[in-house]
Amino acid sequence: MLTARASAARNVQRIARNYATVVDSAGVRVASIDHGQPTSTVTVFVKAGSRFQPAAGVAHALKNFAFKSTAKRSALGTVRESELYGGQLSATLGREYLALTAEFLRGDEDVFVDILGSFIKSAKFTRHEYEEYVQPIISQEVEAAASDPTTRAIEIAHSLAFRSGLGSPLLAPAHHSITAEHVKSFAETAFTKGSVAVLGAGIESSILAKLTEKSFALKSSSVLTSAASKYYGGESRAENFTGPQTLFVGFGATGAHSPDIATLAAHLSPTPSIKWSKGLSAIGTSIPQDSSVQAVYLPYSDASLVGLLIQGATTAAVKEAGKAAVQALQGAASGIKEEDFKRAVAKAKFNAAQAIDTEYGIITALGTQIFGGPETSLEATLASLNSITASSVSKAASTLLKGKPTFVAVGAIDSLPYADELGL
Repeated sequence: MLTARASAARNVQRIARNYATVVDSAGVRVASIDHGQPTSTVTVFVKAGSRFQPAAGVAHALKNFAFKSTAKRSALGTVRESELYGGQLSATLGREYLALTAEFLRGDEDVFVDILGSFIKSAKFTRHEYEEYVQPIISQEVEAAASDPTTRAIEIAHSLAFRSGLGSPLLAPAHHSITAEHVKSFAETAFTKGSVAVLGAGIESSILAKLTEKSFALKSSSVLTSAASKYYGGESRAENFTGPQTLFVGFGATGAHSPDIATLAAHLSPTPSIKWSKGLSAIGTSIPQDSSVQAVYLPYSDASLVGLLIQGATTAAVKEAGKAAVQALQGAASGIKEEDFKRAVAKAKFNAAQAIDTEYGIITALGTQIFGGPETSLEATLASLNSITASSVSKAASTLLKGKPTFVAVGAIDSLPYADELGL
């Protein structure tokens, strides 16, 4: 078994190292990895995440406009063609990137790269499609998010932590004035050379580069930019009548990905290795039966948000679990035992390896690198985790605690605790 694990780790490292990045003649960055799988995945990454949007909700609307009418195909034509070839199309919006993905059988890459390129190059953004198809989906997603305390807590936390930029909302406001023209204008500034990258898995790099050159003839323009992230923190409370009582307790840090903070998140995580067990985490053994604590670590290109999501059936249980979570964070700042540190590093390594355990995981992990960010590979990540110490992780926790916390309460706000009641 140990030999199999070592072999799997070497294979993942080999995949990461062989992931070649090129710039084709069309001016679009292209990268691909092929290790003989029967299906292929091509994802178009666009620097059109919510941090770059000119107004709240525009990026959300652009995501839902994906695969509608273009100069080459109608929306129905795109559906028919993708189903004829048995492929799947999807769009995902993050705070930094919009990802448009096509998954299909090997050999059908010319069809699906053309579908992706057609939207990027010649989407029509018609008013009737916006009103009939896009707007209803926006409303459904906004309504679903409004009743989900986890989503609300994380969204509010970003707003408190970073205000603008990374703090811009992923979803459109419930009542907004976004039009198809607003979306079209944003797309024209985002769908340009330097802001678009094409990443593939299960397809040869030379083939993907050739197809990209054919289908992605984009104009040159200045790349969308956002002011450097700055951490602020703060406290907010939002009433919610569905789902568990929820608290988010967190802190932000600026700069690139930190292995110390990643390890701190792993140390705080009470998720056990064996189902139904409580594990060895200080939090896991201290929280009430009807509550849960989940470690949250969200790294971005120039900042990160780390914290604990605390949920329970009652406000009393959440308060007790919140106190245990804060005490664990403060305990980490005072010092981490060597055994606990080794366990946290091992968990952080597993999380890093698991993140690129799929084709889409590899593509997502390398999204920042292809836009000129630092080199990303499992090998480099593991090396950075091997270089830290228990004292450096404790120092990272202490530094975070010196800043203003980001504290969010969602649920019965008249009885949910405030930050100072948890010891912050």
